[in-house]
Amino acid sequence: MKNLFYLGVVALMAACTSAPQGYTITGTVDGAADGDSVFLCVREGRKFVNIDSTAIAGGKFTFKGQQDSVRLVTLAAKTNGQRGYSLNLYLENGKIEARLSDFYDKVTGTPTNDRYQPYRDAASASQLEMNELRKGIENEGTDQEKRQELISKYMTVAERTDSLMQVCMKENIGNIIGVEMLKSRYYQMSAEELEELIPQLPAICAQDEDIVRIKEHSAKLSATKVGTKFVDFAMKTPEGKDIKLSDYAGKGKVVLIDFWASWCGPCRREMPNIVEAYKQYKKKGFEIVGVSLDKDLDSWKKAIKALNITWPQMSDLKYWYCEGSQLYGVNSIPHTVLIDGEGTIIARGLHGEELLQKLAEVIK
Repeated sequence: MKNLFYLGVVALMAACTSAPQGYTITGTVDGAADGDSVFLCVREGRKFVNIDSTAIAGGKFTFKGQQDSVRLVTLAAKTNGQRGYSLNLYLENGKIEARLSDFYDKVTGTPTNDRYQPYRDAASASQLEMNELRKGIENEGTDQEKRQELISKYMTVAERTDSLMQVCMKENIGNIIGVEMLKSRYYQMSAEELEELIPQLPAICAQDEDIVRIKEHSAKLSATKVGTKFVDFAMKTPEGKDIKLSDYAGKGKVVLIDFWASWCGPCRREMPNIVEAYKQYKKKGFEIVGVSLDKDLDSWKKAIKALNITWPQMSDLKYWYCEGSQLYGVNSIPHTVLIDGEGTIIARGLHGEELLQKLAEVIK
């Protein structure tokens, strides 16, 4: 019995001593010189805060410390005080090796970083390919036919890369890799995609402020996804009169909610397509309700006139806190929601030719 007890103690001591007692990050920065600074940063809201710094010596930098749990951090460096580099890594106890470069960042040596590196490798290869394609697209000597071919290839690579990262997020949604990817990508995702992933999140995430916000956003998207009845809201016209979405939606006409703003460049570029859609289908049972995320009444009014907007408009002038856009989970504009004559949402996010095609399908 004593021998068994002794062996148990030895095994426990061996397990304790084999586990890393802290972290060491050793790395290089392409083009850096001895004396250049490297920073270890964390994101707080929209800002990065330095938690440690060191100088490059002998061509390398080193950080040491101890971490209670895995944490996403950023390495940042400037070479010769000019060229900036940044690299995300998962800070965990163990020996981490990192390389900051133009196109081939690398972090290895600990379980979480080793798990993510293959995806980083694939993304880096795609970025190199896209950079070469961009050179051809921007080359003044490229003829129009060739430029369109290169643009098509560029979009294919971009879509392939996005799909790869979606796979990475789904495969790792039960650990910090997937959780952090969800935090950075959720605003691009549909209600259905969020509904699939959120239940798979680790229980420890329940009190994470970012995850709480994502769940609230998901709930709003789910309440206004395709197949649900529109959610009503009320605001003011540019003239200060009260107006509700239900003044138009659910009354027999196909209604497009157009979330936009005078300060939004993509919205202004898209507006001629909206104008054309209104011109074609206004007399066939089609209406548009513009919801502006403006904060200045005069700017809103001027844009309405300049962009030839002739359909009903509403806003509470609360900028990104617009109550209408909040209800529909809108966090990028332009954004559209298409509602049929009975008040059911039949499409979201349609623009340009896609919008015209959909209207041709539903309005006879």
